[in-house]
Amino acid sequence: MTTLSSIILTCLAGGLLSVACAAFFALNARVSWIPTLISYAIGALLGAVFLEILPHAFEAASSVENMAATVLVGILVFFVLEKLVLWRHCHGDHCEVHAPDEHHGHSHAHAHGADHAHDHGRSGMMIMIGDTFHNFVDGILIAAAFMLDVKLGMVTALAIIAHEIPQEVGDFLILLHSGYSKKKALLFNLLSSLATLLGGLIAYFALQTVEAWIPTILGLAAASMIYVAVADLIPGLHKRTELKATLQQVLLIGLGVSSILLVKLLLE
Repeated sequence: MTTLSSIILTCLAGGLLSVACAAFFALNARVSWIPTLISYAIGALLGAVFLEILPHAFEAASSVENMAATVLVGILVFFVLEKLVLWRHCHGDHCEVHAPDEHHGHSHAHAHGADHAHDHGRSGMMIMIGDTFHNFVDGILIAAAFMLDVKLGMVTALAIIAHEIPQEVGDFLILLHSGYSKKKALLFNLLSSLATLLGGLIAYFALQTVEAWIPTILGLAAASMIYVAVADLIPGLHKRTELKATLQQVLLIGLGVSSILLVKLLLE
């Protein structure tokens, strides 16, 4: 299979799969499953970063120091972007932006336009705009990864799909809450997921000419995944301190990492 057809297939399958799963969860209203999904997503994100993306990024980079600096700058940039989003959404001291069961995207930073918090005053449209941009960036990451190595592309796509599902579920529930019909919410989510394909295609044709950028894009992708896992998702897990919940979270995070490891081994 050519690199281009791999990118097209993966972006399409990823988008449709995460929307289908989101619709299934949201329509069956198993909100209690979201924290479970999030624990798994944390493992998948961190597994993809440390077992696949970073090793490849370091390998392709001109120097290890430059790549480490890229990741550091990326994490700081995502921190500042998230601050800007929080400033925009918070009035006064009372600000409960991070709902425990909700995860606002691994907002590949620039995507942070849509912070998927329980802020139902904001229209579902705002969420869709941010989510569409976020999906577009996912497409670019998938393409960059595939162009460096097919195995890396598969693992990156898997990590993206794994953490897209809880985020899409959150979006879906907010759209329903904002007064959209189930049909409309599903349609919007589907249209938004097509942005992944668009990002993948644009990146494929543009990155051909700027292959030197691929390591940097991978470094920034790693930074955004680390930031989302550690800053956005893990704090939500700390809200449940009882031993049973903690063990369940540790197990699920381990499962997320293992699934990335398994895919890596299968692809080798």
